[in-house]
Amino acid sequence: MTSTMSRTVHRHAAPEPRPAAPQLPRPPAPSPLTTRRTRLAGRWRYDRLGGTWEWSEEMAALHGLTDGSPGPCTEVLVAAQHPDDRPRTIDALSAAVTGAQAFCLEVRLTTGGRERPVVFLGEPQLDDDGAVTAVEGLVVEAPSAGSPTAEERVRALETEVAQLRTAMASRAPIEQAKGVLMLLTGCGDQVAFDLLAHISSHTHRKVREVALELVASASGQGPLPADVRSILRDACPPDRRVP
Repeated sequence: MTSTMSRTVHRHAAPEPRPAAPQLPRPPAPSPLTTRRTRLAGRWRYDRLGGTWEWSEEMAALHGLTDGSPGPCTEVLVAAQHPDDRPRTIDALSAAVTGAQAFCLEVRLTTGGRERPVVFLGEPQLDDDGAVTAVEGLVVEAPSAGSPTAEERVRALETEVAQLRTAMASRAPIEQAKGVLMLLTGCGDQVAFDLLAHISSHTHRKVREVALELVASASGQGPLPADVRSILRDACPPDRRVP
């Protein structure tokens, strides 16, 4: 799993929406990259088919990458860890790629002249045949060692990992629902998310629940709830109205 590529992934501006698309207020964007107590967290992705890594800017910062550093790769990832933790990381990545096994490790980074514990989380991404196409995950600074007891620190880690897994699991239906809305309304990526958030707020559902309902309806698995359908009818251009 060695490769080189651009070091960080930058978010590009979404394309301008067409006039018919609704202009909704942009809500504060919740992100799994921001955790309680503002601990640094980074997102990563390993593309098995292309053999390439993608790291967010936060991921690069955690691993000490600068403008003159090599691009993200397995060697850089492993070298940033404490020597005693490296074998577990290599084994976990190999099991994720070859055996579709998710993992969650607590390892120590030794960049920046200091040692700090982090949670290293990975989730395999599968195609329709069940083959691993990529592994995506997060690296999050662990709670500080100032917790009263080791047991409480472990519980805090377990809670946070569960929240991170939920956030990652929510991404797929939300991205699919955004695609449905972009087709229906002719809007761009960001406006599609704004519309999802708008529907969520006005129907008192979680964004993920709205996304699942949209995807199910688009795939013919059931009708949209009446309140969701009503909002979409107002948002869609006349020639694309939801019946």
